[in-house]
Order: sequence, then C-alpha cells, then structure tokens
Amino acid sequence: MKNKSIYVLACFMLALAIIGAGCASESNENTVEETESIVLGYPPWDDTRANTFVIKQVLESEGYDVETVNADLGAIFQGVAQGDIDVFAGAWLPTTQGTYWERYEGDLDYVNNISTGAKIGLVVPTYVTIDSIDELNENSDKFEGVIQGIEPGAGIMATTEVALEEYNLDYVLSASSTVGMATELQDSIDNEEWMVVTLWQPHWTFARMDLKFLEDPKNVYGEGDNIVLLARNGLSEDKPEAYAILERYEMDMSDIASIMIDLEQGMDQEEAAAKWIENNPEKVNEWLGEQ
Repeated sequence: MKNKSIYVLACFMLALAIIGAGCASESNENTVEETESIVLGYPPWDDTRANTFVIKQVLESEGYDVETVNADLGAIFQGVAQGDIDVFAGAWLPTTQGTYWERYEGDLDYVNNISTGAKIGLVVPTYVTIDSIDELNENSDKFEGVIQGIEPGAGIMATTEVALEEYNLDYVLSASSTVGMATELQDSIDNEEWMVVTLWQPHWTFARMDLKFLEDPKNVYGEGDNIVLLARNGLSEDKPEAYAILERYEMDMSDIASIMIDLEQGMDQEEAAAKWIENNPEKVNEWLGEQ
C-alpha cells in the first residue's frame, strides 16, 4: 500500500512538472511576443542608411528587436504595402518616388516628414560652363552624349527618363550604382572633364566636390521633396509605443549629411549611427518623448 502511495505521488509530481513546463513554454512564447520585433527596410543609399540605423538603435534602446532588410526600392515599397516590412524611413515624395506612392498609397501609412527641402536633378562640376538642362544638347559632344545615372529602379532614374523626353535630349541615360556614379564623377573632376550625373541633396558628394544643379525650367524634377517615413497599415495599433517614437522622428538635412560623410569615409553604418546618437542626446530624448 505504501509503495502504491509513493507511485501515485510520483505520478502526480510528474504531471505537475509537465504542466509547469507547458506553462513555462507558454510564458516564454508570450515573452518573445512582448519583445516586439520591428522590420526596417532600406535601399542601398546613404541617406536612407543614415536614418534607418539611427532609428534601429533608438528602438533597440527601448527594448525592441529590430531587423533590417536591404533591397531595391520597388521591393521595399511592396514589402511595406504587403505588411512584410514595418517601416521605410526614406521615401522621397511627392516627386522622386511618386510613381511608387501612386501604386501603393492605399496600403501605406504616411507617418511624418523626416526632413523637408530635399532636391534631385542633373548635376555637373562647377567648372562646367552651362547652367541649364536646355543647354545640354548643344554641348552633347563635351559630355559624350551620356548622363550618368544610378540604380535602374531609383525614382530619379524614372524622372530623368521624363526629362529626356521633355527636353528632347539626345543623350543616353547610363545605369550604374550610386557608388559607381560617384567614383566616375570624381575621376572626371580629377581630369577636369565635363560630366553630368543624376544626383540629389543631401548627398556627401556636395561636401567633397564643387558641384551645381543644372536649372530645370520645365520643372521636371519638381520644387523639392520631403524625406518621408512610411509604415505598414496597422503598425500604429500593433505597436503604439514604437509608432509614437516614429511620429516624433525628424532629422535636419545637415545631420543626415554628417552621417553620410562618415559612411563615405568607410565607417560602419552601426558605428556612424551610434556616433550621431552619442553626440545628439537632446534630439533622441525628444523622439522618446522625454522632453
């Protein structure tokens, strides 16, 4: 009888252990859910890298598990629209990436403007003696009939295709990478050659090279863009505390440019973001709602 009691007690204790393990497992699952993972998407451009990794570190400081996804611009817009990516901190609107906004507008949350006064267009070294896009055709031989572009899916490339038509330019728009474009631009300047490129501001090249925008009398490139923070629909309800930080997130153009210069000089994107955050605690506190 005593042995039977011991056996029953052992079974009871085993059952409690199993139930306890199940509860612990469920508790762990809840803890993981409460950690709040957030996915940030960004294309391979330094201004977007600057904002993305500052936001990443600020959210991580608040306990969020942040994943970053690097992809081309079209995939980023589609990912946010489909809910696979939570945040894109770098849309240029209304002009540069306007076609993407028109396509996905109903599935995107326009959270706020990170910066205002961003600019895109055709850029030449300051020693080039023309000042307007409508002067390009009469000087095509000096530019070898080429406008040096960047990645094919970029909004500035689509806008430049429109400029080719509007100005009836007898030029080829050559696709490359942003890094490749900047390298060729620097080589041309070193040799005092004429070159015209697709470029935007803020960009580190303006701190490193003497450049100017060509005037755009037909206003193809617009009056200027906002750098916009977009989110997937529903993020404000799913993660209201994180969303409140994103709503307060703003960056001066000069701050973005300073991070871009560090990136251009070879600093790791996490390190460059951490450096800016360390030097700007008041701004970070504003985003966190502590001021």
